[in-house]
Amino acid sequence: MPTAIISDIHGNAEALRTVLADIDGRGIERIICLGDIVGYGPQPLECVDLVAERCAWSLIGNHDFAVLYEPTNFNPGAEQAAFWTRDQFDAEPDEQLRAKRYDFLGRLRVRVVESTPESNLPVLAVHGSPRRPINEYIFPDDVMTAVDKMRQIFELIERYAIVGHSHVPGVFTDEPDFYPPGELGSLTYSFSDDEKAIINVGSVGQPRDHDPRASYAILHPDHVEFVRLEYNVRKTAEMIYKIDSLSDWLGDRLLEGR
Repeated sequence: MPTAIISDIHGNAEALRTVLADIDGRGIERIICLGDIVGYGPQPLECVDLVAERCAWSLIGNHDFAVLYEPTNFNPGAEQAAFWTRDQFDAEPDEQLRAKRYDFLGRLRVRVVESTPESNLPVLAVHGSPRRPINEYIFPDDVMTAVDKMRQIFELIERYAIVGHSHVPGVFTDEPDFYPPGELGSLTYSFSDDEKAIINVGSVGQPRDHDPRASYAILHPDHVEFVRLEYNVRKTAEMIYKIDSLSDWLGDRLLEGR
């Protein structure tokens, strides 16, 4: 069976429920999460509960880390959202449930290397990059402007890696090159024995490729498939606008996919 890969939910339960429903409709039983379950969005507790219930495992992203510890190198809006998110965890009146959620965050993994159930191909999973798993971005422009960076990153990969963090879906190869899903036939990248690849699965809850639809990927034995889904973006944006501690800009960017 294939594995569904989700990432960067960012407290957007409307998008997450849409993605989970699509995964269920495809009969996919295994889901993994690459982190940033919370941060920015208005529904952090629901997202944590859903990921804890539905995913085989999840990684820790920089926004999950910020709830447990401190937001590091965050802009003012992101920092304020991180503290608001922590307040939501702390405000849970059920002491046992509050402890359970914090325990879940505390057990999130930094990196995972595993062979998929369908094949023996080793896949490295990190939130950011193989060099700095929690908070280093890999941007599409890096293939042209940061060649040494890309070379160093690919040296740390045996064959394939799956990442999130930048919220921009696509495939990096060790040429180096970057292919957005729209440049791949049928939104599908087929694995090749003669190249390494890093697959960014995009963001469920806060896409930044100017497409507001939720993004996730499906890992098959010989290829990865990208999926985009319409959801009620306006509903999530309106929820953000009603929360004084969350910047209106966080709602505006959802509507524009940026």
